Amino acid sequence: MQNRTWVYYLTAFICGMTVMAVELTCSRLLAPYFSSSSIVWTVIIGLIMISLSLGNIIGGRSADKHRDLGRLYFLIWLASLWIAAIPFLGKYVIAGVTGILMFTLPGSALVVTGSAICCLVIFSFPMVLMGTVSPYLVKLAVTDMENNGRITGQIYAMNTVGSILGTFIPTFLTIPLLGTGKTFFLFALLLNILCLAYFLTRKKNRVKHVVTTILLVAFLLMPFQNAFAFWKSDIIYEGESLYNYLQVSETDTSVILSTNVAFGVQSIYRKDGALSGYYYEYALAAPLFRPKATLQEPLDVLVLGLGTGTFSKQLHKFFPNSRSDAVELDAEIASLATRYFNLKPEEANVFINDGRMFLDTPDCGQYDVILADAYQDITVPFHMSTQEFFAKVQKHLKPYGVLIVNINMKSGDFAGVPEYLAQTVRTAFSTVYRIDLDAVTNSLLFCGNNPDMLTQYRENMQKDIGEDHPLHAIAAYVADNAVEVASGPLVLTDDKAPVETLGQKSLNKIVQQETDVFRSMLSNNKDGLQGILEMMK
Repeated sequence: MQNRTWVYYLTAFICGMTVMAVELTCSRLLAPYFSSSSIVWTVIIGLIMISLSLGNIIGGRSADKHRDLGRLYFLIWLASLWIAAIPFLGKYVIAGVTGILMFTLPGSALVVTGSAICCLVIFSFPMVLMGTVSPYLVKLAVTDMENNGRITGQIYAMNTVGSILGTFIPTFLTIPLLGTGKTFFLFALLLNILCLAYFLTRKKNRVKHVVTTILLVAFLLMPFQNAFAFWKSDIIYEGESLYNYLQVSETDTSVILSTNVAFGVQSIYRKDGALSGYYYEYALAAPLFRPKATLQEPLDVLVLGLGTGTFSKQLHKFFPNSRSDAVELDAEIASLATRYFNLKPEEANVFINDGRMFLDTPDCGQYDVILADAYQDITVPFHMSTQEFFAKVQKHLKPYGVLIVNINMKSGDFAGVPEYLAQTVRTAFSTVYRIDLDAVTNSLLFCGNNPDMLTQYRENMQKDIGEDHPLHAIAAYVADNAVEVASGPLVLTDDKAPVETLGQKSLNKIVQQETDVFRSMLSNNKDGLQGILEMMK
């Protein structure tokens, strides 16, 4: 039995690595539909831990009763088959569950409940099976009480080492390079090879394990188109980066970026260069808040959150002497900006970095305008929403410089992200104006240390933005809807910034509104289902 101990260690290592890899890849499978917020991550981790715990109990009892290594490898093989099926069936399960819940639950419960049910349906069975491994191995490996603690500790140590690798490999290698689907195939293949090696030595059940191994190798090597938004016909790019699910779609007039399958648009680029009415075009009003500003004067601008670069393009168009430094954490999004959204080098000098970290680098200078438009899925990254962050930003503004903050989660009848961010920014700037945009869920903050900035804005607008100017409607809207923000107690700090829960609360309201629309279409329109399908396209 001692000669077989290395087999137990290897099995613990590969199974530990697979558990963590599947957990991380699970988040990438669910994120395009339910977001990757800390709320959804909590659901995933909690339910997978419950499944593993249940597997621990079952594995311990089964080992006491059977003490059969072949039975354990059969369970591992079943888990490998289930994991290999996820890329083919997972998206349909998610779409089906979401569709059912949309018409049976309040929309406010859709994200949490939907992610929980999908996680249970798709991942609980293989995770229960993987949970049986460690107690089963301990039972088989321990042959005398004298070595009980040492062998048990080594098996669990190998499982943990495998888990560590399983944390890094999907995140930094397989998901960015191979994609979510092939990551599932890869780790299913590792489990299958492990089982095949055992059954080959036993000279039984070899055919089915050889066949499944060959199939998994083929799945891994062949092109695999795993479209998340499989019902859409206008997608020209769908992929994954280190940080995001990415989708680029194209219509006759526009190119659109989204980091979510079910809702939300991050950027719209009009092919004819015309204004689209999206939130970042209202940010073009920012230079006019400075004293005696003109459209032709030189401008140094910093964009924290390049996205597809549409703001930088429009800024260069309407303020031709502007110079933009743009910071983007996701290198793949920056690449898409050039490939699909026609961003040119003269329109933005791009830095791949975290927005807050960039403020501390030598590349970061002094700016007339700074746009803070960084998002992590549905909300602002907490470290770019705090009092300490805005104090750093303030130090990089020239005298009479203007900060614009984009907030994409209107709160309505409760204190949410806009209220917290507005009052937080107010701790670093003496004058803050908030503009709510009617057509979208966004709000903008225009911030400075000049008490006369709104008066000067109106003077500059009257001087340079006539009624025939393309920016007139936008500039007039800002002038008419600017509401000054007063100081208040809703301040986010590096120690306490619950932007994820605040954003989730707002998201629940948005989803509720959308599901109400769908339900109304079905109940009031005989062609409601067809209408919903057209909206989804």
